[in-house]
Amino acid sequence: MNQHRNGPVRSAAAREAVLAATTRLFHEQGYDKLTIEGIAREAGVGKQTIYRWWSSRGAVIADCLAEGRLFPVEFEVPDSGQLLPDIEHWLSTVLAVLDARNGGELVRSLVAAAAEDPAVGASLSERLGVERSLAARLERAVRDGQLPANAPIDQIGESILGAVILRALGRQNDSGEPLRRLVRFLFAPSARLRGDLEE
Repeated sequence: MNQHRNGPVRSAAAREAVLAATTRLFHEQGYDKLTIEGIAREAGVGKQTIYRWWSSRGAVIADCLAEGRLFPVEFEVPDSGQLLPDIEHWLSTVLAVLDARNGGELVRSLVAAAAEDPAVGASLSERLGVERSLAARLERAVRDGQLPANAPIDQIGESILGAVILRALGRQNDSGEPLRRLVRFLFAPSARLRGDLEE
């Protein structure tokens, strides 16, 4: 009876050890040097234990992302009733993480992982708040008349995410101003018409 009870406990402990080890190694080495063998050694488990739950290293990373282990903060879009300031607040949080020590390297490694496992790309979008928080805020903006009824919400979110990723891949040291200008262009049409976005 005790053995039966301990089985799930041991399994849960092993899973936690694998996810914790993957998180440490990913931050230390990046995706290119991450291996199932290295994860197993760091976690103190056998490779077969890892393959019992995950089919690849990318699948492990996707779970680490989904459980919030790789980013230090939650990327929530507030709802103050003013769309542009809300989106700018979210973007500032994203940029602060990217510009922190190893932040850009983290995103570049995640992009490399996403190239091998689509689940990583989906989890990256979710953890940055694009799939959930940003989309929900844009939907409310449509209901409130702040965006047109036919606004392509999914494509807007994907466009901003793509610009964020390209900035990380290009190792741009620009304080995020091009991204801020993109956000103002998308969400402040009156400012665009007045020419307020001119440098």
